[in-house]
Amino acid sequence: MSGGRPPIAVVGPTASGKSAVAMAVAEQLGDVELISIDSMQVYRGMDIGTAKPTAGERAKVAHHLLDLVESSVEFTVAEFGRAYERVINDLAARDRRAILVGGTGLYHRAVIDELDLPGEWPEIRTRLATEADELGPERLFARLADVDPEAAAKMEPTNTRRVVRALEVCEGSGRRFSSFGPGLDAYPPSPVVQVGLRWDRAIQAARIEQRVHEMMGAGLLDEVTELLAGQGLSRTAAQALGYKELAAHLRGDSSLDAAVEQIVVRTRQFAVRQLRWFQRDPRVRWVDVEHDPVAEAVPAVLAAFDESTS
Repeated sequence: MSGGRPPIAVVGPTASGKSAVAMAVAEQLGDVELISIDSMQVYRGMDIGTAKPTAGERAKVAHHLLDLVESSVEFTVAEFGRAYERVINDLAARDRRAILVGGTGLYHRAVIDELDLPGEWPEIRTRLATEADELGPERLFARLADVDPEAAAKMEPTNTRRVVRALEVCEGSGRRFSSFGPGLDAYPPSPVVQVGLRWDRAIQAARIEQRVHEMMGAGLLDEVTELLAGQGLSRTAAQALGYKELAAHLRGDSSLDAAVEQIVVRTRQFAVRQLRWFQRDPRVRWVDVEHDPVAEAVPAVLAAFDESTS
């Protein structure tokens, strides 16, 4: 990690109150800026559905890594990592502190642990996936065992997605997939203190439903309509929760009520996956929120800042 004081990270599932906690801490300390660690807030025009900070919030506290590219552009975690480095170096030069806030687990790990991430080669991946369908996953696994036995030893022969990804990297990069380091299964010491927000599951589900209906009331359907009529959505952006379901509705594939219900269900499922992801990291310090995330979690974030400067 580049020079300067290490940031503090506020992590957890969607609708857990991370942004409100980060804003409260930043306003209280005065020399703190926020860095969004969100794979969808990088897209311009995708504001309501990604719960992007408002203009008023950005006026109060500087936010970074928002609106980096048009919604029609593919954006990778490697590109995000490079953008993050530029921001963190700028903050160090200005003697500013940072809070990382967001729920994209892979992006968090990429910047916190400076992961050596392989690139992507979609054409190779498509060809390999076709071969897996035609020849069977075992044939591809045998090929992987030949070119990268260390990687093959860590995955099941029937896990086609992982086998295809490993072969894609071997072929595209000219390096063994296993050469890219320990990957996501290792949790090395990090100067970044992570504070996690965790709710009772039923309360979290209710918060998500409320947020989805608030987004619809704020004009999410119009936002999706305008994006599809304008820049369009890249393959990655089109997977964003809310945008995917409403795009299907606009194509005539579902009623609006059914689309909204799908958004609620899928967002709840996503929140469960997010929580599992972050709970696997033994370095996260959890705050079990009962009523008010700001009142209950801000002290833990402030304590992390005090610790990092002591």
